[in-house]
Parts: sequence; structure tokens; C-alpha cells
Amino acid sequence: MFFLHLFGRKWLLATLLVLVGTAVCIRLGIWQLDRLEQRQAFNAHYLQVIALPPLDLNGAGGEDLAGMEYRRVTVTGRYDFEHQVALRNRYYKTDNANQPGVHLVTPLILQDGTAVLVERGWIPSAGNPSPEDWRTYDQPGEVTVQGILRLGQAAPEVGGVPDPTLMPGQTGLDYWNLINVERIATQLPYPVLPAYVQPDPQARSEPPYPYQPEIEISEGPHMGYALQWFTFATILFIGYPFYVRKQNELETQQ
Repeated sequence: MFFLHLFGRKWLLATLLVLVGTAVCIRLGIWQLDRLEQRQAFNAHYLQVIALPPLDLNGAGGEDLAGMEYRRVTVTGRYDFEHQVALRNRYYKTDNANQPGVHLVTPLILQDGTAVLVERGWIPSAGNPSPEDWRTYDQPGEVTVQGILRLGQAAPEVGGVPDPTLMPGQTGLDYWNLINVERIATQLPYPVLPAYVQPDPQARSEPPYPYQPEIEISEGPHMGYALQWFTFATILFIGYPFYVRKQNELETQQ
């Protein structure tokens, strides 16, 4: 009988708000558990691929590169500086501050005529210099690159900026926000592998300075956040009826 009172005229709106709040907290808890599962899957994948021997991309035409992100690779070829692009808003950490610049992304032509994009690393950049200005950082001749394999990113993360669309008469973009391998490949005159390479960071006296992300193997705070949301849901769903009962008793005593 008391629970029917919760849906009376006096408490109906508050009861509905509590039910909605409880449902939202439960959904957020489930979302955190999903995030935990994704993190565990990533950790397992990362530990598996880094334990594998380096993959030679010069003979990897038949390999399923899409399932090998973060695997160590080696590749030999010649850079095509005429078709390199740059990633906006990249920073290089120094002792005093983060210096703004761009990352150069350059196709590396393999012996069989295919190419793989290489994120060669950071260079200083004031404004939007033309691709001709990037030629200061050319590395001519045959080079061997060692690094990790990465997959492209077609869409930005939440709050990120997508890549611009081509303007009428424009055949390609020089500046990008993401390494969208599939889309960049459409402005190149040769086949491109469906992944790119981030070279190993090394002591260099001049740019470009290679970049690789720091990978933390942990489950993060997701379980704690999930328990927190489920606790909020429990407090709302169980505590609210006790609150209403107490208010009714006080009103009766008056």
C-alpha cells in the first residue's frame, strides 16, 4: 500500500525523477563495465603483438595488418617527399614548454611499388608553411625504418576536429588532423598499405623527432567508476522510499 503512495499526486514527480536517475546511474555503470572490457581486450592484444618478432613489411603483402596494431615492424624503401602531408597541432615537449609544430607523414615507396605511410615526427612550424618548406627535413636515399604499426583514424574522438573536405578544384590536402590512411591514399598515385608506421624514438640532433604513444597496461579506474554508479543507483532506489516514509510519519505526527 505504501508503494502505491509513491505514485500519488504529491510524490509522483519526485518518484519519476528517482526512477529516471536510477536508470541513468545503472546505464553509466554498465557503460564503465563495457569500457573495462574494452581495456582488457586492448591489454591482451597489445601484450600478444609486442611478444611477436618484428614483421618485415617489405614482404607482408598478404598479411592481415588490420589485426596487428602495435606490432614491431621494419621496412626499407625511399621516401616520396612530393606527396607528404602534415598533421596539425602537434607539440614537442622540452625542458621549458611544449613547442608547437606539425608531424610529417611521408609515403615510403617499397621495392614492389607499393607504399606505407610513415609518421616521421615533429618539426617546428609557425603558421601554415607550404610543403616546399618541409623539404628542409628530407631524408634522401634508401632508408630502413623500425617502429610500430598503427591503424588509421577515420573520425576524431569526442570533442576532436574532423579533417576538412576538399574544396572545388582541390585534388588533395596538405594539412590533416588525423592520419586517415584510406583517405590519404586516395590522393597518392600508388597502392598504400592499410596501416602506417611510427618510427622508434631515437636521439636526434635535429627534426623530425619521431613519436610513439606511451602505453599503460592497466585496467584503469573503470571498475571503481562502475561500482560508484551502481552505489548511487542503490541509494536512490532504496533510500528514496525510506525518505518518503519518514516524511509521511512527520506529517502524521503534526
